[in-house]
Amino acid sequence: MRIFTCALMGLLASVTMAAAQNPVVLKSEADRVAVIEKVKPTVVAVFARGGQGGGTGVLINDAGYALTNFHVVQPTGPTMQCGLADGILYDGVLVGWDKVGDVALIKLLPKKEGDKFPYAPMGNSDLVKAGDWSIAMGNPFLLATDFTPTVTFGLVSGVDRYQPPAGIILEYTNCIQIDTSINPGNSGGPLFNMKGEIIGINGRGSFDKRGRINSGVGYAISINQIKNFMGHLHAGLDADHASLGALVRTEAEKAGIGRTKVTAILEDSDAYRRGLDQDDELMGFAGRLVTSDNHYKNIVGLFPRGWRVPLEYRRSDIRKEILVRLMGVQRKELPDPTAPKDDPKQPPKKGPGPQGPAAKFYEPKAGYANYYFNREEKKRLFADLKKHSDFSALAGDWKIEGNVNLLKLRAQTPFTTEIGEQKVGNSVITKAAVTIGAFTDRLEPLDKDNGLTDMRKPNGSGGLIAAIYVWRHLLTEGEKGFPSECNHGGSEPIYPPPPQGAAPQGGWMKRAVLANVLTTRLANYQCKWFFAQSDHKLLGFELRLQDANEDPCEVYFSDYRNVNGRQLPHEMAVYFRDVHYGTFSVTKYQMAPAPAKNAAN
Repeated sequence: MRIFTCALMGLLASVTMAAAQNPVVLKSEADRVAVIEKVKPTVVAVFARGGQGGGTGVLINDAGYALTNFHVVQPTGPTMQCGLADGILYDGVLVGWDKVGDVALIKLLPKKEGDKFPYAPMGNSDLVKAGDWSIAMGNPFLLATDFTPTVTFGLVSGVDRYQPPAGIILEYTNCIQIDTSINPGNSGGPLFNMKGEIIGINGRGSFDKRGRINSGVGYAISINQIKNFMGHLHAGLDADHASLGALVRTEAEKAGIGRTKVTAILEDSDAYRRGLDQDDELMGFAGRLVTSDNHYKNIVGLFPRGWRVPLEYRRSDIRKEILVRLMGVQRKELPDPTAPKDDPKQPPKKGPGPQGPAAKFYEPKAGYANYYFNREEKKRLFADLKKHSDFSALAGDWKIEGNVNLLKLRAQTPFTTEIGEQKVGNSVITKAAVTIGAFTDRLEPLDKDNGLTDMRKPNGSGGLIAAIYVWRHLLTEGEKGFPSECNHGGSEPIYPPPPQGAAPQGGWMKRAVLANVLTTRLANYQCKWFFAQSDHKLLGFELRLQDANEDPCEVYFSDYRNVNGRQLPHEMAVYFRDVHYGTFSVTKYQMAPAPAKNAAN
């Protein structure tokens, strides 16, 4: 027996040695080492000023922006210190965060202005499968005293996992489960695929009752979810996750088939206004098939509050697709008695105030993680808009002429729009009118005595006169024309209608265009503006009456042409309550300079 055992051990050793010398194995090892060496300089050790606490992050561009966890930066305060594998300690500042999804964006300050940072590209986490190899890098147990990250290697053991929140924050939806070892201190660090692409941000492990030591089950926030929030994070927002404003449950039918149904819905939710109701069966959400309530939670958790996404449901064997505006989870949601109880572990206490060289890049404001970066994004947007076309010298009367195809008339009719302002003493009298055929509607948009019926003129448009007035105000006055509110809103999809006369191609998802968002308030009008990310052309906007909980007037711009050196749209499609009010084809713009300050009435 002893001779047999020795022979077997010798055989195994020979096989192991042969495998180790196999060219395929050797190449795989060399490739893995090369990937680790390539991405190692991008991994960030994150500390509170003075070296207290610790976590991890990863650089995502050469300007020094890095992703980490919310629960890593909350105890550091808005300024922190960050070490890279080059052994250098950099000052850092909070940019934006997503408390619900446990993500934060920070920015490292270069030692010399203009210096570039190494960074890792973001991959596509939708391609990740159970069984894929993955690499985690970070600062477990604060071992990286010289800022050199610890490397672990292992399998993706599951995808589309759901981890319930602690209260309403730190909710992990559609996350990646890994056996790649992560421990306290790895939080906020990157999960790489074998190409060196970031596929997730490590954040949680199944540590309960295990002494906070890795148990082989860790969770990474998928990078594709984070991509949906990148516009919000760069704009310094305190981002919120989406909620449908409804409770959803999977119920087993007699045949054993599970059906995911709406069990309760808020009547002031956009989903309810679009037609969704109790007992409707959810079929699809944002282009994905809904198979269970757990699957639904995973999908809805991918999106920020306020986004519009397609939803497909079935009622009495009739399938319908609607486009819904999503509510948030931090402010309003239906109570769910079956939901898991809050985690007894409280999130870290709020960190200290801004300190050190990075303090000048921090500006506190309610509703924002760091308003300084909102100002920066807003400044860039307006600069690009002015570079595209400068209307600041044309704040006088405007006249727009053309033809309109109204839904209710189904025929082409001439239209004229006149908008402008008159200064009388210290007062400003606003004026606006739309003439369609022989009928004229007039409005003083800023008159405080306007009622909802007046502000919604023309009837059925949802407020087209006011919308055209506020649009001209944005072009001519810029940021200074909205002193009460003018903020960058991150990024959102917009769904432009097809050109006039063209049939829509495919479903809603194929029409979605990700746009930069600006939010403004002027008098009673709250507007959300959508700008193309490529050239910052205005794609459209929504005008909502500030105190009215109902649908906005939607205006979509297309067919931009040169008018006296400036780009202006020559087609405007108007929608209200899912109804196409009409498409306006512009044939002529007349734009006058502003009248002199002391001009009489």
